[in-house]
Amino acid sequence: MSGTLNKVMLIGHTGDDVKVHYFEGGGCIGRFPLATNEVYTNRNTNERITNTEWHNIVVRNKAAEICEKYLKKGDKVYIEGRLKTRKWTDNNGMDRYSTEVHCNDFTFLTPKGENEYTTTKPSSSNQNISQNREDVNTSTDDMDESDDLPF
Repeated sequence: MSGTLNKVMLIGHTGDDVKVHYFEGGGCIGRFPLATNEVYTNRNTNERITNTEWHNIVVRNKAAEICEKYLKKGDKVYIEGRLKTRKWTDNNGMDRYSTEVHCNDFTFLTPKGENEYTTTKPSSSNQNISQNREDVNTSTDDMDESDDLPF
């Protein structure tokens, strides 16, 4: 096989609300952490072990706005995209690297009105958002995906 493939598929829970940065040209970029878990039982101690892996998710333009509006901390979401590593220099002059999943497709999996981290009853405005959120599934294939990130 002569081709290559850079594809990531994740199902996990958001670790925070989506943070969106808007640019002068009208575009925007959103970021949020996603947690995936591996659960197994230790054969020797019969102890249940959970390992959590954190992923940095990046969404752009309309997808970022949709995620900002409907995704909240603790929501379950399916993410499909590609891995991309950024390099920058920190305040001490050291090279730093960050690997991100640049999302091109997502599906919200938390049923409307449910969130395992919500401890209070949603207000009427939150209920309206939940009703509009049903079956949100989008693809960012038609959205601009510039590789130059300003930060």
